[in-house]
Amino acid sequence: MPELPTTARGTATSRRILDAATAEFAERGIAGARIDRIIAAARTNKAQLYGYYGNKDSLFDAVIADRAGRLLTAVPLDATDLPGWAVGLYDETLRHPELVRLMTWLRLERRHTARLSDTDDGPKLAAIAAAQAAGQIRDGDPFDLLVLVIGMALAWSPASGAWAASADEPAADHERRRALLRDSVRRTLAP
Repeated sequence: MPELPTTARGTATSRRILDAATAEFAERGIAGARIDRIIAAARTNKAQLYGYYGNKDSLFDAVIADRAGRLLTAVPLDATDLPGWAVGLYDETLRHPELVRLMTWLRLERRHTARLSDTDDGPKLAAIAAAQAAGQIRDGDPFDLLVLVIGMALAWSPASGAWAASADEPAADHERRRALLRDSVRRTLAP
């Protein structure tokens, strides 16, 4: 059974492995990822990687656990400003496109249906329900509304079937998208 490190040096090595594996899995998925590339990038060896994580599948699970919910927790949800929250998610995908790529690989290679993340959406759903009760957001299942806003925010992410934006594009393009996203979410959720 794999064991997590107990020393500062071991913890640093484990972090390098997770960071290298994040990059490898985001780029190539589970099937395409290679342990040799991960250990080279992490400046470690197979014995340490397998000692800490067991195998490639367990390492992928550790990467997902390490990064799970980061996209959705990086921007605090304000149910009274879901358009602003959507723009915050858009910006987070520009800063960390690997997060969306990892979730895409998870969907393709592991979880074909249902939830991708085990994060607790309870507080977000309660906030949306409270905003609905206050007449600030349209009626509808709070979870469905949350998923809809996330989908709109990720419209230009690496998961998009139409266009994947990058931080290298002109600032004017991002401002135009932010304005469209903000207005679209506002109109969609209007009571």
